[in-house]
Amino acid sequence: CAEPSAAREGRRLDGSPLDRRLTLDTFLVGRSNQLAHAAALQIARARPGDPVTFNPLVIHAAVGLGKTHLLQATAHAVESSGRRVTYLTAEKFMFDFVAALKAQTALTFKERLRAIDLLIIDDLQFLQGKTVQQEFGHTLNALLDGRQQVIVAADRAPSELESVDERLRSRLAGGLTLEMGSLDEELRAKILMERVSAAKALHTKFDVPADVIAFVARTVTANGRDLDGAVNRLLAHNTLTGAPISVEMAEIALRDLVRQVEPKRVKIEDIQRIVAKHYNVSRADILSSRRTQTVVRPRQVAMYLSKQMTLRSLPEIGRRFGGRDHTTVLHAVRKIDGLVATDQTLSDEVELLKRLLLD
Repeated sequence: CAEPSAAREGRRLDGSPLDRRLTLDTFLVGRSNQLAHAAALQIARARPGDPVTFNPLVIHAAVGLGKTHLLQATAHAVESSGRRVTYLTAEKFMFDFVAALKAQTALTFKERLRAIDLLIIDDLQFLQGKTVQQEFGHTLNALLDGRQQVIVAADRAPSELESVDERLRSRLAGGLTLEMGSLDEELRAKILMERVSAAKALHTKFDVPADVIAFVARTVTANGRDLDGAVNRLLAHNTLTGAPISVEMAEIALRDLVRQVEPKRVKIEDIQRIVAKHYNVSRADILSSRRTQTVVRPRQVAMYLSKQMTLRSLPEIGRRFGGRDHTTVLHAVRKIDGLVATDQTLSDEVELLKRLLLD
């Protein structure tokens, strides 16, 4: 007979909610995610007592490339096999740990986490606070030493998580780190066909010709969420206007989603490295507390470019620059923005740095 849902929930130990639609059966595999999927599948199919091969497994990917789907799908599979699993976002881990400290139940919190078979932590880049990171590090060490499986996901590799404690980054780097890259055109087409099929189940007259699927797969290249948005727009145009779906209609409906050339993803670490080299200082100098002009100006330029060329928030940029406050970053951005308008030499330097970063 089917196991009561309460028993299944008990094995998840009050983790973050799981979306029942995100399963291994609905996860579409392509060249960009093949290795990550294979590693997750091996963990999902493992039986109690099997040797733990890849531990921790670290998966990193940009937004909308499927890492959360893969993590939750693995949690579902492990849970259904009778093993104990907890899926937590980094924010949920922080909230639960702080709440346990306030309630003086921290020991119970630690014991519950360390009594599971699989711990999954999503969005590790948001794990903040020295005490919280230390506790996560202790939990990670206890699970790894006990041969219990850990999967961690972030938006970049452990070595690039500047806001995370160095010892924790080192322990993560000792496992298997895999990147889920940009979706290739073939995989984008698969995703589109699956999304169209799901929409057609609700809207029976919704029909997307093969040439439109091919057009969208070729031109909407950013991530899976943009593909979802593309299908929704085609559906809206079709059902609200009655116009048949064609390539011409798709060109109009998806105008702002189309990327003729996918922009390069600029990382803050690249900005720090290239700016440091240009100004003949070290990256460590830029991250340090030194206040000499030879360091302050490159640091401010790097912060300015980080705000201009990445989607990182001011607090996140501050953390990546030696744990500085967001007001320091804001001051640097405003300072360089003002100088660029009046100092032609600095303006030329900033433009050169932008070109170097985009090459």
